[in-house]
Amino acid sequence: MTAPRKLHAIAAALLATASLAAQAAPSFINGLALDGAALDLSGGTSVNNGRLGYFSDIYYDTNRNQWWGLSDRGPGGGTIKYDTRVQRFTLDVNQNTGAISNFKVVETVVFKSAGQGLNGIAPNPSSSLGLAFDPEGFVITKAGTLLVSDEYGPSVREFSRSGELLRTFKTPANLIPRNAVSGVANFAGDTGNTAGKRTNRGFEGLAISPDGKFAFAMLQSAMLDEGGSNGKINRIVKFDTTTGEAVGQYAYEMKRNNQGQGISALVAINEHEFFVLERNNRGVGVGADFETADKEVYRIDLNGASDVSGIDLDAAGASYTKVSKSGQILDLDANTLAALGNKSPEKWEGLAIGPKLANGKYLLLAGTDNDYSVTQNSSGDQLDVYFRFSDADPYAGAIQCPLGLTTGCTGASSSVPQDGSYKLLPGVLHAYTIDAAELGNYVSAVPEPGTWALMLGGLLAVAARRSKQ
Repeated sequence: MTAPRKLHAIAAALLATASLAAQAAPSFINGLALDGAALDLSGGTSVNNGRLGYFSDIYYDTNRNQWWGLSDRGPGGGTIKYDTRVQRFTLDVNQNTGAISNFKVVETVVFKSAGQGLNGIAPNPSSSLGLAFDPEGFVITKAGTLLVSDEYGPSVREFSRSGELLRTFKTPANLIPRNAVSGVANFAGDTGNTAGKRTNRGFEGLAISPDGKFAFAMLQSAMLDEGGSNGKINRIVKFDTTTGEAVGQYAYEMKRNNQGQGISALVAINEHEFFVLERNNRGVGVGADFETADKEVYRIDLNGASDVSGIDLDAAGASYTKVSKSGQILDLDANTLAALGNKSPEKWEGLAIGPKLANGKYLLLAGTDNDYSVTQNSSGDQLDVYFRFSDADPYAGAIQCPLGLTTGCTGASSSVPQDGSYKLLPGVLHAYTIDAAELGNYVSAVPEPGTWALMLGGLLAVAARRSKQ
């Protein structure tokens, strides 16, 4: 082959490779904007006991063909009692396109310990967790129990299907928020703490290995003694699900260390590879700065990474290998919904690999936390926040009203116009499809012996849905 022809062949091959790569990237299919005023099935009738809390995490249980959406500590920001909970929901998925529709909550499970609700109030006394709970990550074990990660601890707790606390995993000592000299812990805030996780930066992401043997909990950002708000490297903790003991820790480097950058979700692809959802705190949200939103998904691999359980990650001369991290897999800001004025929501926090579709691709579902569309003023009064999403900066022109009312408001107007131009912040779901080749080495959850009947029931449910589409 002559040199020109050889160069032409190489160029053609490169173009073909690029084309395949472009085709393999996740494709946006459609999205849903879910009513910010909707109630869950707990029986509550007001904001603080029944308003539907959208997606601090999302999980798809492949063994039971069930979707779950986790609510966080509630609308009170840690100051008002709210019994924490998780929602099981159904979603129609077009098996040919991956389009989603008909979101519906079918079960609300309230978390409790010995019959008492685990609530969102910050720990008091601050030296122990007590009943305080701020759920942020969610998975299902092989046995069907619920594993939930918590920011206050940081902790990982296991619950029965009815929400009763079964046990709490043992948090590694180096992660506990504390004064490094006195050893006194403060789980409620950073005051007095010099080491361990930062306030509201505990276990945000949670994943489980396909064989169910290990759970992986990920801090939202760097610990106090490893850079704090200026740190770029945080930790993934590997737990043995049989013993509840930590068996490893791994270092993850974030894209940046400003704009509130942090981790929002961790999703297992196989035993050692994961998707990580990393985001800043910009976009349309309750109190959010409306600047450049940055919400990205990466693929990471723990193989070859050092166990940093006994290593200070920002110590001079510290030697360790971080988890390997891909370039951007998915940009969640690239596609927006008209219902939000084609603007990106602030808090993309849920990510899940869903079912395999008839076309051979997999559904990838992402969701937002809307903070119940509630804020608090300096006096601690809670206020519903109404947005006009067509505004250039929706929060700058927001209207804040006493809970449940549309008059006596402050902000852009003393009342909410009744023309439908203002709405509470919705929860958002985005559906993407991803090629099996791009997903690469994906292993779905391995069922526990004796759960084949559950799998069969799930397959029959899928078949029934397909027949309706």
